[in-house]
Amino acid sequence: MTWLSPERLWLLLAVAGLAAAYVVAQRRRSRYAVRFTNLKLLDRVAPQRPAWRRHVPAGLFLAMLGLLVVGFARPQAEVRVPREQATVLVAVDVSRSMLADDVAPDRLTAAKQAARTFVADLPSQFNVGVVGFAGSASVFVPPTTDRDTVAAGIDRLAEGVAGEAGTAIGDAIGASLGSLADEVPARVVVLSDGANTSGQDPAQAAAAAAQRGVPVDSISFGTAGGTIGGDGPGAGQAVPVDGATLQSVASATGGSYFTASDADELRSAYSDIGSLIGYETEVQDVSAHFIGIGLVLAVLAALASLFWFARLP
Repeated sequence: MTWLSPERLWLLLAVAGLAAAYVVAQRRRSRYAVRFTNLKLLDRVAPQRPAWRRHVPAGLFLAMLGLLVVGFARPQAEVRVPREQATVLVAVDVSRSMLADDVAPDRLTAAKQAARTFVADLPSQFNVGVVGFAGSASVFVPPTTDRDTVAAGIDRLAEGVAGEAGTAIGDAIGASLGSLADEVPARVVVLSDGANTSGQDPAQAAAAAAQRGVPVDSISFGTAGGTIGGDGPGAGQAVPVDGATLQSVASATGGSYFTASDADELRSAYSDIGSLIGYETEVQDVSAHFIGIGLVLAVLAALASLFWFARLP
C-alpha cells in the first residue's frame, strides 16, 4: 500500500495521545473513587456497575479517528477490476498424439469440451479466436465476439490438420499473433501434449509475442502413460506428455504454465486462466474504504453509548 499524503499519518500520534490520556484519566478516576467513596453505600445504590462496557464507546471512537486519519492520508492499493476489452486466441493441439485415451474419452475430445466452457465463461465483449495445430497451424476462427461462431470453430478442430504427425507450437503462436490487429490487451492460450517437433522455433515465436506485449498461457495436457489406441497406424504407440516447451514459452512471455492430467484439472486450469484474462490490476485510491469503516464505528459508538448510558459519547 502506498500513500498520496503520507505526512498526514503523523496525526495518528494525536490519536495515540488521546488514547493515553483516556487511560490516565480512567486510572485517576478509579483511585479517586476508592479513596473518597463509601463502598458499602455504593454497593447498595449501584450494585451493578458498567465495568468494561463504559470503555466500548471510547474504544470505538478512537478506532474511528484512526481510520479517518488513514483515509485522510489517501492510501492507494492494487485492486483487481474487470477488463472492458480483450482479445483471446485459443490454440489447441490436434495432432495424432491427442487421440490418446489416457484421458476419457480421449485428449482431443476432453480438450474441446474444456475449451468450449472456457470461451463461454469469458466476458461477452471479449474477442475470441480459435487456432488448431499439428504439423502446421490454421486459424479456424478469427477473433470475434460471436460465441456461436467460436463454439462451431472449436467443434471443427478435428477437421483439416487433425491426425497429422508433428506438433508445431511455434506456428500456433505465430498464427495467433498474425490474426491479431494492433489491439491490446491480447492473450494466447496454447494447449498441447508434447514438445515442438516441426515448424517455427517456439523461442522465436515467444520472443515475437513478448515484443508485442502478448502473454502466452500454456497447458500441458495428458499423462506419462498415454498411448494411441485403436487399430490404425501407430496404435499402441506411447505418447507421454512433455510440457518443457510450453513452460519455456509461458515463462518467456510473462504468461502462466499449467499441467492437467485429466478433464477436471484441465477445466481448473482454464478457469485460472480465465481469472487472469478477465481482470486486470490497477492502483486505485482506497481511502473511501477506511472512511466508510470509520463512520460505521462512529455509529456503533453512538448506539452503544445511548443503549448503555442514555447519552452520546
